[in-house]
Amino acid sequence: MYKIAFVTFGCKVNQYETECMKQLFREAGFAVAEKLLQADAVVINSCTVTASGDSRTLTALRKIRNAMPDAVIALTGCYPQANREEAEKIAEADIIAGTRERIGIVELVTECLGKKQRIVRLSDYSSNDCFEPLRCTRFDNNTRAFVKIQDGCDQFCSYCMIPFARGRCRSKSMDLLYDEVRAIAKEGVKEIVLSGINLAFFGKGEGVDLANAVELCANTRGIERVRLGSLEPEMMSGNLLRRLAAVPQFCPQFHLSLQSGCEKTLKAMNRKYTASEYLALTEHIRNIFPECSFTTDVMVGFPQETEEDHRESVAFVKMIGFAKVHVFRYSRRKGTRADQMNGQVPESVKSRRWQEMTAAADETREGYLRSLVGRTVPVLFERENSTEFHHGYAPDYTLVKISRKNPEKSLRNQIRSVIIEEYGHDCCIGSLVPERY
Repeated sequence: MYKIAFVTFGCKVNQYETECMKQLFREAGFAVAEKLLQADAVVINSCTVTASGDSRTLTALRKIRNAMPDAVIALTGCYPQANREEAEKIAEADIIAGTRERIGIVELVTECLGKKQRIVRLSDYSSNDCFEPLRCTRFDNNTRAFVKIQDGCDQFCSYCMIPFARGRCRSKSMDLLYDEVRAIAKEGVKEIVLSGINLAFFGKGEGVDLANAVELCANTRGIERVRLGSLEPEMMSGNLLRRLAAVPQFCPQFHLSLQSGCEKTLKAMNRKYTASEYLALTEHIRNIFPECSFTTDVMVGFPQETEEDHRESVAFVKMIGFAKVHVFRYSRRKGTRADQMNGQVPESVKSRRWQEMTAAADETREGYLRSLVGRTVPVLFERENSTEFHHGYAPDYTLVKISRKNPEKSLRNQIRSVIIEEYGHDCCIGSLVPERY
């Protein structure tokens, strides 16, 4: 029996796709190696959102090749799809496969293990591509499961490689989603996290939308929570929000991609909303979901971003009061419009702006956690990762901890009410509300 190992970079969608590939290999008779060096073959699922992501992928690939000279190594995912000429020259990989080849990855690895011949399998996307029928029903953490329901992007933001790495928008069918969620529920999973490359575009041109997917999950026996991944603000209509509010299992955490709080920078990025529209949306959502949280991504150092633009963006982040912000530096990507723009910002300036934006994000994070003190929230507890605390997540995706002294037994995969008593650096701490029988 061959043993297979996986190394994954990038987003939750990539992590889901790795789990799907694991399942394909298991079904084909492979064993998943407990340790990397025990494997006969290694699949590296890459990310190409930033230049540093490319670098991490290639560094890992070379280290694995040096440590495992006889293993079959497959490089797959967004990096080879978006950087075909570069990827084809990588001698350390026995298999080069893009984002259209995951469903056939077992056959590629099996062929290479048998024939020991290099395989390059990179094909272009077309406008009529269908959604790849990957599915996963086994998860290491079986309290929460990510389910990819959308792939690709039609937006072409000026800094982004994703349309080149993932193709155009396409969605999982409702029938496939139903089958997958029902199988996941039978495994005891209580929370579904719907994810996608451009999730809010789910069902585009197919007569369904994101609310249909949420309702389907919520109506599946055993599923007690439904959460959404990253969302594009311009697609969050009032009708969609009202339908989500009517679903008791819906978790009101909104990861609304921002990128910048500066109107001029958003226009240069080719984002499809303004800062004022984004602000109005958050106010509307708060009216519908009073106990919601907002999380986001913010970029600093975009070409032609001035100090005034940066300060405008920092002030906007503080005004919204995000529960959490992922701050990252603009990464120049060959083939994008931003790469050709004048006014590229020096790395030293990007680093300083990153520090300033991160400080603002930490400030809003602390303010949000502080506001939760005294509130009683339902917490879905997960596997304990310390001897001191049970930990789990509230509907707004706040990490909540309670002492393991009371109770001492595991609370994993239980939803229990917790009163928040204090907050820490990145979590809240509380105690269980006694259950009434």
